[in-house]
Amino acid sequence: MRTIDDLGKLHGKTVLLRSDLNVPLDDAGTITDDGRVRASVPTIQRLRDAGARVVVCAHLGRPKGVPEEKYSLRPVADRLAELLGTPVLFATDTVGESANETVDRLNDGDVAVLENLRFNPGETSKDDAERGAFADQLSHLADVYVSDGFGVVHRKQASVYDIAERLPQAAGGLVETEVGVLRQLTEKPQRPYAVVLGGAKVSDKLGVIEALLTKADLLLIGGGMVFTFLAAQGHEVGKSLLEEDQVARVRGYLADAENRGVQIVLPTDVVAATGFSADADHEVVAADAIPADRMGLDIGPESAAAFAQAIGSAKTVFWNGPMGAFEMQPYAAGTQAVAQALADVTAKGATTVVGGGDSAAAVRQLGFSDDAFSHISTGGGASLEFLEGKTLPGLEVLES
Repeated sequence: MRTIDDLGKLHGKTVLLRSDLNVPLDDAGTITDDGRVRASVPTIQRLRDAGARVVVCAHLGRPKGVPEEKYSLRPVADRLAELLGTPVLFATDTVGESANETVDRLNDGDVAVLENLRFNPGETSKDDAERGAFADQLSHLADVYVSDGFGVVHRKQASVYDIAERLPQAAGGLVETEVGVLRQLTEKPQRPYAVVLGGAKVSDKLGVIEALLTKADLLLIGGGMVFTFLAAQGHEVGKSLLEEDQVARVRGYLADAENRGVQIVLPTDVVAATGFSADADHEVVAADAIPADRMGLDIGPESAAAFAQAIGSAKTVFWNGPMGAFEMQPYAAGTQAVAQALADVTAKGATTVVGGGDSAAAVRQLGFSDDAFSHISTGGGASLEFLEGKTLPGLEVLES
């Protein structure tokens, strides 16, 4: 994979930098978690220090190929300026008049942010020609391209894949780091190697579970996906989230894990509520005795302690997905316990990777600093697909 060093001298050159600035905003347009913006800063600063003119492009949310004010990157550009300690120019379009004028105004070491790439239908089009036409327009803005948005490298999109076929290109520092960490998890992890999986749907993680059964020593399952596992064991799960069409497949995973000597740890107790609400009546019940009128919204205290103990014995831990509806205080204890266990084992020298997405948001919301863990990924979906062994178009084109 080509790196920034392979691009040679960048002084005076314009670099189109694909970053991942897809951050959550509240209704007032305020960034509620700037982790991805902060993660983008080192590569931007490195390019500035090299004398490059840096044009940052990114997406936010899921607009449908037309401008929507609520998805504007302007608040992100403002936050980036604060973090860099320098003005950041902002173009109100992606490849139009404002983008061209903004890029023309840049001096060596300056930074500009283009408006949301997904305001243009060519960015995410399934049609190669339409994507290519948009990539052609983007390529006219710069001399070289740097891919640093790890959260989108699994997408075959104009600013990720097609642009890299049109300009001299390289991976940025963030992508280098992410790939290095994930290769460590897949190739030579220190053992015992524990994987903690949560989140809502087991169907989102079927492929990675299958892949990890050949690599991990221990799988701990929580979150909404656990109820499909419990159902596969023959337990009733009340009104809990259940993917009935996946029960047979999960039953197969349980058998495969037993044959391979991989331990799958499921909760023995859960916090069950009468509704999906912080105010709903809730209680701790045995995982195999969830009342018919209740839904599981977190792992219980006994399970949290068992998960923490298992994590504490590991040398490598990968975690993707919260243990419950952590956004609501009554159901945050399980995720809190897992995060604390990861922080504790990190302090003892283990390698711990928080796999982006909701997990990254959870640890920050719960008050943990990024340096409490070995690595917090900026790409939940990309991390899972890498571990699953899938080809990531945005990386493939950098290695071609």
